Amino acid sequence: MESRTLIKAAPAPAAAPPRPSAARAAPGRKRMAFIVLALLALGLLGWLLFAPAPLATELATVRTGPMQVAVSNQGQVRIHDKYVLAAPVAGRLARSALDDGDPVRRGQVLATLYPTPMDPRQREQAQARLESARALAREAEMRAQRSASDLALAASERGRVERLVAEKFVSPQAMDKARSAEAAARAEADAARARSQATQGDVRAAQAALIAADAAADQRGQQPLPLTSPVDGYVLKVHEKSERIVAAGTPLVSVGNPADYEIVVDVLSTDAVRIRPGQTMWLDDWGGGQSLRAMVRLVEPVAFTKVSALGVEEQRVNVIATPVDALGPLGDGYRVEARVVTWEAGQVRKAPGSSLFRVGDAWHVFAVEDGRIRERTVKIGQRNQEEAQVLDGLADGEQVVRFPNNQMKDGMRVRPLP
Repeated sequence: MESRTLIKAAPAPAAAPPRPSAARAAPGRKRMAFIVLALLALGLLGWLLFAPAPLATELATVRTGPMQVAVSNQGQVRIHDKYVLAAPVAGRLARSALDDGDPVRRGQVLATLYPTPMDPRQREQAQARLESARALAREAEMRAQRSASDLALAASERGRVERLVAEKFVSPQAMDKARSAEAAARAEADAARARSQATQGDVRAAQAALIAADAAADQRGQQPLPLTSPVDGYVLKVHEKSERIVAAGTPLVSVGNPADYEIVVDVLSTDAVRIRPGQTMWLDDWGGGQSLRAMVRLVEPVAFTKVSALGVEEQRVNVIATPVDALGPLGDGYRVEARVVTWEAGQVRKAPGSSLFRVGDAWHVFAVEDGRIRERTVKIGQRNQEEAQVLDGLADGEQVVRFPNNQMKDGMRVRPLP
């Protein structure tokens, strides 16, 4: 029997799926790139539409330059020594031939009074006024002697300081202080002598009133009582021009020397402690085109209470200065704006005071860096109403926000106001 061998044929391999061509893949990649670009464009458009705009604010530049710290307030011009002649006794005043502004000499008759007869009580009062006037005259004379001694001491001290400055033992500022002290002592001595002269005039007037106490009641028999000027000067005001009966103590004529002016300014007691004799005072807004210079002569040692325009009681102190520049048309009682310089320097780094704000016990500012504000801590020295001395934290040329507010935060974008 014939054998047969059966051979099975191997199955044919399955055909591989066809690969997509490069032409079909390209539209897919382009579509994906388009979608990405569209999303980026939409994101950029949304950021432009909804992102906060840069905050428009006023900026200032930190600079180096001169700076002053001053105490300012309204003041007035007044005559240093003003004398008011008053009727020592009641009587009939003769008509005055004087006018305001007339020059007068010491001892010149300014008013004539015809005293009415005195009873014993009035005579005792006149005697008491005479004794009081003599006592005040003695006090004024002793004050004048004391002022002369202070002037001699100040002159001697100034001489010693000048020698020490020449030998390089002390700084030149000590010599300026010594000269200022001597000038203040000389002014005080002059004022004391003027007060002594005025009290002597009061003594003479009281003596004349007592002499006229026994005059006859008849006006024809009355002895005239002349009232004379105690100093050389000018008539500031004739209080009683016409003839009439006046009571004792009635002001008749005011006399003074308009060339002997001073400036008086009242300041808060907290500011007065920073003011010293010899410091510079500037007079502004007096009606002229330039500021006038004066020198502080005295800071009164006693304060007084004054009610402000807001109804607040304040303790204030009078600061008195002597003019250095001619006051020109300014007269007694004229108003001025006074600034007393308490500190000054030639070259300091400074920033506007309005750019500072407090955070705890430290001063902060918003400095501008690449269009954004950065909060910084700064160290401040002297300050005035407009500027502040920067000791640390800012450099020259940097810009700061002038008027920061609560809406500003570190990192915000800002732009300067046009």
